[in-house]
Amino acid sequence: MTRVPAPLLAFAAIVSVQLGAAVAKTRFDEVGSVGAATLRLVIGAVVLALVVRPRVRHWDRARWTAAVLLGLALGGMNVFIYLAFATIPIGVAVTIEFLGPLALSLAHTRRWRDVLWAVLALAGVVLLGVGPSAVTALGGVACAVAAAACWAGYIVMNRHVGALIPGVDGLAVSMLVAMVVSLPFGLHTAVDGVVADPMLLVVFGAVAVLSSVLPYALEMLALRRMPTRVFGVLQSLGPAVAALAGLLVLHEALSPVEVVALACVTAASVGVTVYSARRKSA
Repeated sequence: MTRVPAPLLAFAAIVSVQLGAAVAKTRFDEVGSVGAATLRLVIGAVVLALVVRPRVRHWDRARWTAAVLLGLALGGMNVFIYLAFATIPIGVAVTIEFLGPLALSLAHTRRWRDVLWAVLALAGVVLLGVGPSAVTALGGVACAVAAAACWAGYIVMNRHVGALIPGVDGLAVSMLVAMVVSLPFGLHTAVDGVVADPMLLVVFGAVAVLSSVLPYALEMLALRRMPTRVFGVLQSLGPAVAALAGLLVLHEALSPVEVVALACVTAASVGVTVYSARRKSA
């Protein structure tokens, strides 16, 4: 892996996440959207817990609180985005979800240029609001907005957990909490689907690897050899990659208005990432 350019590793992580989401959606008819999210979280949480074996015996209340809050954000993010996938194209859902971290970045800025990025992102939101997906599936759009809020919360709590708990023990516990969050809503349809077709365990095992295990490993390797600024810019390609995965795997074509909206949000994210990194360097 050391011979592979770091940006390529980071881009592969993005592709892996969105490909995993597209593969999961192909099985929504069998397990439902929340059932699919539940299977992904259960398999991912169990595998991560067995590998990491988090040492929690001496955790204090602050560590447990932080890990639980991170798990709630992670569980909500997964459940809401899969609910959105059920009614709107993956590319549109991920574009809306991406507004969460983008809004979080803009909230910490105080320069006039950042107002322009905010306006550009707002233009993307408006265009998505008049696009065919929003008009025909307001529920899916609302779920994507909820996923965006959860993603912002996940970023805040992930930093907090990282500061309190060394290694990935906090993430392993948070994954278990996220799994518990999804169980009341998706356990029934997930179990029914697996009983009818046990091969679904293999499918969602692959989804868990594509959406969680592999991207985490690739991102960790990439960040060791590339600036955070470049990594952030590459992450901004997420909506575009999601749209491409939806087109290739699910044959979900976006309307011209939705493509323009995706481009606006992506450009705003790239702009905020680049200029905030330059200010920190200065």
